[in-house]
Amino acid sequence: QVQLVESGGGLVQAGGSLRLSCAASGFTFSIYTMGWFRQAPVKERVFVAAIRWRGGTTDYADSVKGRFTISRDNAKNTVYLQMNSLKPEDTAVYYCARRPTPFTQTMGRTSGDFGSWGQGTQVTVSS
Repeated sequence: QVQLVESGGGLVQAGGSLRLSCAASGFTFSIYTMGWFRQAPVKERVFVAAIRWRGGTTDYADSVKGRFTISRDNAKNTVYLQMNSLKPEDTAVYYCARRPTPFTQTMGRTSGDFGSWGQGTQVTVSS
């Protein structure tokens, strides 16, 4: 019954910004570490960012560090990805994901570390 629904994707010019949202339901959101991944056409799904359930601890892929910010609002059961200074290489379908178990002390950086996935939202960055 876990449901993750991404929204906020769209077309943006290079250098622009976009904010993605992931609405979660079907589980106790506040006790799960959440993450964002992305997948470009004919490429593998790769890690983007993660945020720990406990507090503000975050982790980012080197490719987005300093440009993207992951955050969460447990009262709204929502995780966000603020994307600034977007580049054409950021073009991909973005997925939010949940760790398979609660209260994890590690962040997770591979798709195998996350057991539930949303359907994704398309982000296209034009040059």
